[in-house]
Amino acid sequence: MFGRRTFRIYDTKNGIEKLREALKQAETVIIGAGAGLSTSAGFTYTGERFKKYFHDFHLKYHFSDMYSGGFYPYNTLKEYWAYWSRYIYINRYMNPPKPVYNQLLNLVKDKDYFVITTNVDHCFQKAGFDRHRIFYTQGDYGLFQCSEPCHPKTYDNEDLIRKMVKAQGFDIAEDHTLIFPENVTLKMSIPTELVPHCPKCGKPMNMNLRSDDSFVQDDGWNIHARYYEDFLLKHKNMKTLFLDLGTGANTPVIVKIPFMRMTKEWPDATYASLNYGEAFALNEIKKKSICINDDIGNILNKL
Repeated sequence: MFGRRTFRIYDTKNGIEKLREALKQAETVIIGAGAGLSTSAGFTYTGERFKKYFHDFHLKYHFSDMYSGGFYPYNTLKEYWAYWSRYIYINRYMNPPKPVYNQLLNLVKDKDYFVITTNVDHCFQKAGFDRHRIFYTQGDYGLFQCSEPCHPKTYDNEDLIRKMVKAQGFDIAEDHTLIFPENVTLKMSIPTELVPHCPKCGKPMNMNLRSDDSFVQDDGWNIHARYYEDFLLKHKNMKTLFLDLGTGANTPVIVKIPFMRMTKEWPDATYASLNYGEAFALNEIKKKSICINDDIGNILNKL
């Protein structure tokens, strides 16, 4: 698509000033968001945050990050959902530690914007982004689906997830933070009656996360896919800023490659890659690109 010869650009000279001007001039801002954006907001899956909420699982099974724990072959669904309910709750229903998403909204709220994201933590809507201007391509921690799946429908899980974490001994504060009660030993399993099963076929439920061909693209997914398609068609000839925030090499066909292709093809488009350690653009769009290799929160603060 871009030819064989490519050139990676790191840290565009005067990148902050150029990005500030691009934002000012843009009629349309199309945001593509990956894991790096939520990492900048404090949603980390290792270190102190992991130790705080999964200390007991770490001691028992010796994994050292949330992702590894999510793939562990637990002996029972009661233990599996004890782990996953904590995982879902802190990464979906708690607010991120840093206001990076709120800062981003302040920058684009007066623009004609749209968001496409591979993140599944719902941070855009929690920050106040218009839900009709967001396309979550890879699912949502807040949804269950049949593990089979026997039908193409998803189910909100907040009420049941709250019951699961409370059954393990946690309290929940008014600001949605999980609280560790004094003198309480957390349980590493949940009651049998809280294990979720499909209401149609009775098989265990899964999270609605794209990991294989069992991922359910429900009515909501399809509606928001059309919102995104329509938005692109209507804005092709407008002065557009493609803002690539923290997307990596895991799923480049969703954000990074399409953004660079459209920047090349659209007459008045600019591509901006903001990424700590992975900010780059291809040589074919070098003159239409801004690359800033820094923490996204730091960049937004400077803007």
